[in-house]
Amino acid sequence: MTQEPFATQHFRAIWISDTHLGTTGCQAARLLDFLRRTDSDYLYLVGDIIDGWQLRRRWYWHQTHNDVVQKVLRKARKGTDVVYIPGNHDEAARHFLDLAFGGIAIRDEAIHRTAGGLNLLVIHGDMFDGVVRYAKWLALLGDWLYTLTLRLNHYFNALRARLDLPYWSLAQFLKHKVKNAVSYITAFEEAVAAEARARKFDGVVCGHIHKAEIRQIDGILYCNDGDWVESLTALVETDAGELRIVHWRDLQGAGAPDAIDEETIDAHFDRHRRLAAAS
Repeated sequence: MTQEPFATQHFRAIWISDTHLGTTGCQAARLLDFLRRTDSDYLYLVGDIIDGWQLRRRWYWHQTHNDVVQKVLRKARKGTDVVYIPGNHDEAARHFLDLAFGGIAIRDEAIHRTAGGLNLLVIHGDMFDGVVRYAKWLALLGDWLYTLTLRLNHYFNALRARLDLPYWSLAQFLKHKVKNAVSYITAFEEAVAAEARARKFDGVVCGHIHKAEIRQIDGILYCNDGDWVESLTALVETDAGELRIVHWRDLQGAGAPDAIDEETIDAHFDRHRRLAAAS
């Protein structure tokens, strides 16, 4: 019987989004490591899991991206209730709403009731982004610029690593410091919370803006699970019903891949695959 190479931590529910599989910016090795170290009764994939926009421009699919897909399918086979809510980057999946593939249910939105009795609306959130909804050409331009920023960020941090300096995100810095970007994020959060309030929910879980957050907005619990391009975060519910943001490094142990280059990542996961096959 195949065994996991390390112990897992159990949560009642896990929400992840904005993994952007199919792009060079996707931190698939870290995501795979996170999925291997966690277990849950419910797993919500809250949009932008596969980046169709980028794949249409340039095909990129690393082995670790395939491993992530296989890991999620395996969780579904082993009894995890997996729900996939498409976002704008994987909007093609919206043609298959209310169907199930490999045990994964595809839904436009979901309702999650916590152990503490809170009713949470689960959505990706792109419908509250005016740029995506009414000016897709501008959203595509912004996506191209964001990808360029991530590439610059890669080379910048490679230099910082040689100088023994910690990782620093240029994209996060620009997004959180530029006035218009901050205003956009605030407006998005308030619009999502207002939707949950109008529909009589206690809170809302979303993704889309790549900014992990848990806070109250006018009496509504607003939760954003972040992304797996830069922040490497997920939203989790403990068995006691507590909601919190978990970073990949919170669960990282000895042997987890920390290098950026794909050769090191390949070697790491090849070793674990050999160990699993031999067990």
